[in-house]
Amino acid sequence: MRAGVEVEVENVTVHAFEVPTDGPDGLEEDGTLQWDSTTMVLVEVRAGGKSGIGYTYGDVSVAAFIQSTLASTVQGSDALDPAATWDRMFAAIRNAGRPGVGAMAVSAVDIALWDLKARLLDLPLVKVLPAFHDRVPVYGSGGFTNYPLDRLTTQLGGWVEQGLPRVKLKISRRQDEDPQRLTAVREAIGAGPQLFADANGALTRKEALYWARRLGDEWDVRWFEEPVSSDDTTGLRLVRDQGPGRTEIAAGEYGFVLKDFADLLDGPAVDCLQADVTRCGGITGLLQIAGLSAARQIDLSAHCAPAVSAHAFCAVKRLRHLEYFHDHVRVEHLLFDGNLSPVDGALRPATDRPGLGLDVRWDDAEPCRVYGTRPA
Repeated sequence: MRAGVEVEVENVTVHAFEVPTDGPDGLEEDGTLQWDSTTMVLVEVRAGGKSGIGYTYGDVSVAAFIQSTLASTVQGSDALDPAATWDRMFAAIRNAGRPGVGAMAVSAVDIALWDLKARLLDLPLVKVLPAFHDRVPVYGSGGFTNYPLDRLTTQLGGWVEQGLPRVKLKISRRQDEDPQRLTAVREAIGAGPQLFADANGALTRKEALYWARRLGDEWDVRWFEEPVSSDDTTGLRLVRDQGPGRTEIAAGEYGFVLKDFADLLDGPAVDCLQADVTRCGGITGLLQIAGLSAARQIDLSAHCAPAVSAHAFCAVKRLRHLEYFHDHVRVEHLLFDGNLSPVDGALRPATDRPGLGLDVRWDDAEPCRVYGTRPA
């Protein structure tokens, strides 16, 4: 591909796949939500004989939104200039709504455009991005509140045995059960590995402060995620300022536009910021958030979607780690060839395959399809 040559995007196709969970009775739950499946919305963009893919996790309606609102904006754009197309996409969804479904739709398309650009240049995505790192540390994440104790300890203990030095469980659905669950996990993983807890915004401010102190004092929990809703920046700041010194407060996975992250950094309300590349405006959006975190000297942690986050977060200067989330690992290994597995507690993007290094496993994906049609 010669420098300065414009390559027009020829078409945009959208798919969605719904994968049942493998939790007890087909269900998983955390402090504020119960679910029986995970849906991936997958976008393909084609130009110059190459195809790029991107995705988000959300309702199937995101797929229809992309098809109806974004596809025409992207078609005909320069495949080598994802940022300019990102700007036009956000302009196009002004009246439809940017936070939520709008940002998730843009994210999936933006990731596909970056993957396409890297494939056109015949480079791995990490080499196309302004990367500061060649690997992303990970922590094992699952530990759903409806897991029986044996499954809970086997899952988190298993990650430690595989070399992950950090693991996280969900808490705060049934607070009277949490001490037993936390004790069982701490005994299973031993004293060395870091233990994280995630309330998913289930607690009041005073409950959150009470639990922050218990978590730090009794189980040496180093990371308390969304003790209150991420919309409650005052509550987050209260727990951050008055909680135990070694227990960091984190939030940001539900940030969609840049101001969401600026608000969390105001004060600041968190010790470590989180961002989900499949929600925050894709890779183009993430690069802007990374600049905010660097300016405020606060680390940024990747929320889920490991297949794309492993590349994207190498471009985050203040990188902390990546959530190696049970559901997303299952879905991505079902739907893609070319997935990465942790080595020495980190994911290292492959440099011998262009783009994200992923190929869709169409035969395996087809039984899960809930939107779109299989490519010819």
